[in-house]
Amino acid sequence: MTTHFAWYDVSDATVALLFGLAGLLGGFALRGLVGKWQANTLEKQAKLKLDEVDVEVKSKMKEADILARGEVVKAREEFEKGTKTRRKELQDIEDRLTIREENMDKKAALLDKKDQTIAQKQEEVLRKAEDIQQKRLETDRRAQEADTRLQKLASMTYEEAKRELYHRAEIEVKSESGNLIRKLQEEAKETAEKEATRIVTLAIQRFAIAHASETVTTTVHLPSDDVKGRIIGREGRNIRTLEALTGMTMLVDDTPEAVVISGFDPIRREVARQTLELLVADGRIHPARIEEIVKSVTDNLEKTIREAGEAAAYEAQVQGVSSDLLQHIGRLKFRTSFSQNVLRHSIEVAHLMGLMAAELGLDPVIARRIGFFHDIGKALDHNVEGSHAMIGADLLRHNGESEMVCTSVGAHHGDIQAEGVYGVLCSAADAISSSRPGARSENMGLYVQRLEKLEAIANAFPGVKKTFAVQAGREVRILVDPVQVSDNDAMVMAREVCQQISANLQFPGQIRVVIVRETRCVEYAK
Repeated sequence: MTTHFAWYDVSDATVALLFGLAGLLGGFALRGLVGKWQANTLEKQAKLKLDEVDVEVKSKMKEADILARGEVVKAREEFEKGTKTRRKELQDIEDRLTIREENMDKKAALLDKKDQTIAQKQEEVLRKAEDIQQKRLETDRRAQEADTRLQKLASMTYEEAKRELYHRAEIEVKSESGNLIRKLQEEAKETAEKEATRIVTLAIQRFAIAHASETVTTTVHLPSDDVKGRIIGREGRNIRTLEALTGMTMLVDDTPEAVVISGFDPIRREVARQTLELLVADGRIHPARIEEIVKSVTDNLEKTIREAGEAAAYEAQVQGVSSDLLQHIGRLKFRTSFSQNVLRHSIEVAHLMGLMAAELGLDPVIARRIGFFHDIGKALDHNVEGSHAMIGADLLRHNGESEMVCTSVGAHHGDIQAEGVYGVLCSAADAISSSRPGARSENMGLYVQRLEKLEAIANAFPGVKKTFAVQAGREVRILVDPVQVSDNDAMVMAREVCQQISANLQFPGQIRVVIVRETRCVEYAK
């Protein structure tokens, strides 16, 4: 019983296992069948897809083949077209090269021909040069023979004949130049002399400034002679202090109620004058007070100079003058030229220029400005090298004056060429102001020497019989021999005398040269 139950249990388990195995095997078999069916189905689908893709690929390839053939045909056409164009260009180039080659051959032929012609001409030139050389030698030989015969016939050498020819040519040129000078002067005088005389005369009449010749002394008037002792001081200490501080000489003599200050420096003389006047007015005269007054006057002198410049500019009707120029113009108050005060002279020249410019239709404002500034260089010429005209022009240019003003000032003594009429007007006005009676005074010795030099220059010319310096040296009258000096020679001589005077003498204004040539026929009735 026990054994039966055990076998029964084993058998059921086995049976169950077997059933399980069978089921498992069946499931696997069924799954395999299902998978195979699915695989066949997928294979069929894939095959269909491949067929479709194959059909599509073949279609694409066919289209691509058609397109490629079209492109090939198009490329072939373009290539043929480009090849045809290039072939045509090459043909054109070849044609041009052929034409050029032909032209080069022609030019080469022409050059060969020209070379031959040139060679022939060179040979001809050489032959002609030889012929010319032979002819020149023959000509020189004949000319030499002719010179020899002429010298024998004329009884003079070649150099003597040459000098004679030059002398005759010189005489003819002088004669013609004298005629021309006389003709031009006569024409100029007819038109210009009357007008110039009218303008200058009118300017002189309309403006005449009072001139006082200045010397190297200044007189200070005293209220009484008792002040002289105080000016001298104990043992002369006051006057010695004055002379030492001012650099001037104090002359205290028997002149009633006056002390004379003597010295060459006009500014120092002015300082001494003002100092002495202030000391006399104050009454306290001793060395310490003198030093104080001299220092005060010296400090105030610049102000005085500026005020003098402003007053002069106002009197000359010149406006817009810079402060620096007014200071320099004021210094001219203490400068003299041949004893003529330079500041008063500048004012007069300014007015004369303005009047003459108005008569000539020029700008009188510019003319007055030029005349007012024409001698400004004299305020600096002791410190700066050069003529006062050029120094003044540079000073005006530095202070912003117009180029016309600067050039006219620089040209009024001929240092530079005058540009325009204003420079000439300035020279004329300067000469008028300088030559007024009483405007300038000169040392008698210098005056006599100048007259002697004038006569000596004129007497040095051939044909001069007598010479007279008249009108205080403003005119030279020369009497010439009418046989030696013709009318034309006289015109040339007058010009040469003027040139010699200008080169060898210094003089204010101008000098007139008059040559007198006359023939006197004298008979006596009996």
